[in-house]
Amino acid sequence: MTMSTSSSKVHVVNFSSYTTPVVKEVQGKDYVEYGDNNDYFGYLIDRYNGSPTNNAILNSLMDMTFGKGLDATDSAKKPSEYAAMRGLFTKSCLQKVVADYVMMGQCSMQVVYSQDHNMIVEVQHIPVETLRAARCNEDGEIEAYYYAKDWEDVKGRRETAVRIPAFGTSKEGLEILYIKPYRAGFYYYSPVDYQGGLPYAELEEEIANYHINNIQNGLAPSMLINFNNGVPSEEERRSIEQQIATKFSGSSNSGKFILAFNDNKDLAATVDPVQLSDAAEQYQFLSTEATQKIMVSHRIVSPMLLGIKDNSGLGNNADELKTASTLLDNLVIRPKQEIIIDGIDQILSYNDISLNLYFKTLQPLEFTEDVVTPMDMETREEETGVKLSSQEPTDEHFESVFTELEQLGEVINEDEWELVDERPVDYDAEAALSKYAFASTGSAFPNAKSSQDGVTEEGKRYKVRYAYAPEATKANSREFCKNMVSAGKVYRKEDIERMGSQAVNAGFGEGGAATYSIWLYKGGARCHHFWMRKTYLAKGEGVTPDVGNPNAEVSVNKAKKEGVVLETNPTNVAKRPVDMPNQGFVNPR
Repeated sequence: MTMSTSSSKVHVVNFSSYTTPVVKEVQGKDYVEYGDNNDYFGYLIDRYNGSPTNNAILNSLMDMTFGKGLDATDSAKKPSEYAAMRGLFTKSCLQKVVADYVMMGQCSMQVVYSQDHNMIVEVQHIPVETLRAARCNEDGEIEAYYYAKDWEDVKGRRETAVRIPAFGTSKEGLEILYIKPYRAGFYYYSPVDYQGGLPYAELEEEIANYHINNIQNGLAPSMLINFNNGVPSEEERRSIEQQIATKFSGSSNSGKFILAFNDNKDLAATVDPVQLSDAAEQYQFLSTEATQKIMVSHRIVSPMLLGIKDNSGLGNNADELKTASTLLDNLVIRPKQEIIIDGIDQILSYNDISLNLYFKTLQPLEFTEDVVTPMDMETREEETGVKLSSQEPTDEHFESVFTELEQLGEVINEDEWELVDERPVDYDAEAALSKYAFASTGSAFPNAKSSQDGVTEEGKRYKVRYAYAPEATKANSREFCKNMVSAGKVYRKEDIERMGSQAVNAGFGEGGAATYSIWLYKGGARCHHFWMRKTYLAKGEGVTPDVGNPNAEVSVNKAKKEGVVLETNPTNVAKRPVDMPNQGFVNPR
């Protein structure tokens, strides 16, 4: 606004802004504009770059939404489909998609098809600010999107927007999947969920700009300099303004004085301060109010979630912080993740891939420990966002384990060997001879020598084998345990350990590994079985000990006395998994 008189001119600059996006179908254009000058995405980017609070919140929400990346609860059951999903959606692509969705309220991906259009072979991120929706057809469907690297160049006719079909609407090799949530009153685009905080983000920018300009100008705020010797011409006014700005503006000129030479007192220039009462308090209030309103618009319960220390103390508010983090995760983060996953599922279903997807959480593990309601392992993994390293295996997986292990077992020939000792494995005292190099082919070695087999100095041969105990199962016992008990075989320690290196139980090892130790964990978490050590002495090579006599010396102890080198086994070998910490699960249950 400009006011003028014959003797003075006052210039007032008004800052105009818009926060509600205008969606316009412009006559003569095939695409639909978004915002004033078709640049609402640019307005959002400016609010991201200019407001420190809005910038910090958006960055945190981007990190929380992406978490540690995309995963699937059924990755172990469907390894080929899981691998195909990981091949289509790279980490870089998903990070950009998540960033767009959090900041822009929508996101997009370009989908590349095979030549016969029977399969999607590539998925790439495409910046959502480069797209504009095509006018919908008679059925109200958006059939395409227009792409331009810079829509200002399209406006200036320096660039032509390219039409790209929407996902599932054509047989072309490239399509656009546009992901947006439903917003009442909007069809082509979706306003951001922090829409109400944008004026305060702009206010925060203007407060910062005001203080910066105040320092750079080197003048006290709101100073009015009057020249009392008449109104000079327009050219003279510009010259005087430039000279004053050159001499006194800039932070390095702050504190300098003005020296004026006048013909007389009546013609002296005057410098009058325009006082603003309680200016510091007013600016502090505006700054605090802007920060709080921005946080409210993003539904941030506690500033400490963003690494911003408040006046309360972390030590006294640990539970409050945990509650705030859980609320934010469930009310803000999860809904964003679900909408993105729904879009990803559309692409995967085209390739006949069906996975139960979720984003791995960034929340501390202790924040997810309260999920104690009964649920299956996959549901727990999805609900907590934590990749469970000790998922309970199915009977099909245990059947595979048993089939492999059964081939390695043996039935003792009682005509050649006499059982001289039988006891549950005590891992603190369990003895083993020097390590034995065994093959890893899958062949059975029932007659091979174990590292725990030996010959004493007296020439007496003995061997140590392990049986699955107790020899009893229940109706709800796992098939692996039932088969192991019914097989009635004994096994070398090497063969039991060897099964822990085979990918027969994919996804159920620590950290989602394909293996776990049968030697330590038997039938898996909650299993009630253990390994029973059986020591055999070759018949005809010595007096058979009375195994029923508690004072009888067993062969392994005797062998130790006779110079056999032994080593100690892990303590978990002697325990049933159900008696272990967390019942044999890696993570707390």
